[in-house]
Amino acid sequence: MSAAADPDDSSNGSSGLRDRLRQLYHGRTPAALRFQLATLIVDILIIGFFVATPMLRDRPEFLWLDYAVAIIVAAEIAARFLASSNMLRLMRQPTMLLDLFILATLLAPQWLENFGFLRILRLWSLSQRGLIWAQLRETRYRDWEDVAKALVNLATFLFVVSGFVYTFFFMSRPGLEGYVDALYFTVTTVTTTGFGDITLPGIAGKLTSIVVMIIGISLFVRLAQAVFRPHKVTFPCPQCALQRHEPDAVHCKACGHLLKIPDDDE
Repeated sequence: MSAAADPDDSSNGSSGLRDRLRQLYHGRTPAALRFQLATLIVDILIIGFFVATPMLRDRPEFLWLDYAVAIIVAAEIAARFLASSNMLRLMRQPTMLLDLFILATLLAPQWLENFGFLRILRLWSLSQRGLIWAQLRETRYRDWEDVAKALVNLATFLFVVSGFVYTFFFMSRPGLEGYVDALYFTVTTVTTTGFGDITLPGIAGKLTSIVVMIIGISLFVRLAQAVFRPHKVTFPCPQCALQRHEPDAVHCKACGHLLKIPDDDE
């Protein structure tokens, strides 16, 4: 007869899996970087599916695609839990709560159909992961970090609002036409162009337009500031921890501590 399984072996296997996932998610080895790049590509493809959801919803294969994406998202969430050193703290993070809600909309698309437009918030959730920006800082495009973050916020807002407008105002126009009308309305409202050929009816429509204009202008201003403001580098001051400084700064402008900002390699 075979010997009974040793509980310690199971425990060691689980611990080994968690250590491996930690190395892949948070490491800087070539294998870890390849894994992080692969997960980023998968996330971008999933976000593309979320954007196209209003145009695919009436197709017979939509539910199969929806459940397939749900399996991928569930596996990714489980891997992040295993890779975390503090699961309870991870559970309380807004990005994790958002990802769990997105998973719920994937598992119950018919019950939570009206909240499907919130799936695109995964783009914002993805942008909150420090690993992406840490890798960007190691490339020649590190100076564009603030611009990239502002673009992500603006794109997330545009697609979330477009999904909301399509769901609650243009659902009677199925497929591509209705979604393009929703996106067109959102862009013209955010930019305050206001051609007036597409408007939202009733008091709810007017209130939606007001909110979109106010938030949209704020995001555009944030993007303009990121593009046109003087360039600064990220270098924490050892004394006061101020993060941003001019590239040629010798002393911290907040506390006067002597800085040793490395020269640009380019």
